[in-house]
Amino acid sequence: MAELGEISNLTMTLLLIACVVSAFISAVTGGAGGILMFAALNTAIPLRMLVPIHGAVQLMNNLARVFYVREHIRWDLCGPFFIGCTLGAGAMTVGLASLSWQQLPMALLAVLIFYTVFKPKKLPEIRLAPRNYFWVGIATGTLGILAGAVDPLLAAFFVRRDLSPQEIVANKSVMQAWCHALKIPAFIFLGFAFSDHLGLILLLTVAAVIGTRIGVALLNKLNSELFFNLMKVALLVAGIRIVYQLITAQ
Repeated sequence: MAELGEISNLTMTLLLIACVVSAFISAVTGGAGGILMFAALNTAIPLRMLVPIHGAVQLMNNLARVFYVREHIRWDLCGPFFIGCTLGAGAMTVGLASLSWQQLPMALLAVLIFYTVFKPKKLPEIRLAPRNYFWVGIATGTLGILAGAVDPLLAAFFVRRDLSPQEIVANKSVMQAWCHALKIPAFIFLGFAFSDHLGLILLLTVAAVIGTRIGVALLNKLNSELFFNLMKVALLVAGIRIVYQLITAQ
């Protein structure tokens, strides 16, 4: 962990608390926890190292969440997503070095989030047919390698009342786990040494799994209306943060 410099005990404690809270939020609301974790970790971890470290932590965190809600997985949604996500991540990994348009996908993501949160009731929810999650996979795989946190993008396609809260969390978690798993070989290919940061990754993972377990226990007690309201609030927070990033990057 030499590249990170010394992380004080206080800073590490705060990072672990942030991981617990953000994982709890993801389990309860279905979204925004990943991007909140990303923002918290970015206060102590340089961005070039944060995307692979965050991806490794989120891989284990999402696998834990999948275990707790595995009976609600719909493979007809996840299968096409897996194919698209793999293609998107592979293409982005190969082309990453020459990328010069980082802000465009984030701007499009912000528009999608605000449509989902603020659309009038007469406008339709985004209810894709299972096969069209292939295209969601393309976008998610591409964005995951580029920007790290993918939960706001996926959440926009899961604010749909034909799915139960448990189905939303289960299938979104499976898709996120796949996306984060693809980051491991991608960043090894790009020269990142995960073994150099294994201790930090394990500590953050334990904290995230604790938050996930607490959140899933609460998820099973939420009614659907409260769940969707919480999900929209979490999306709104993520959307505001993306807009702030775009403005301050100018």
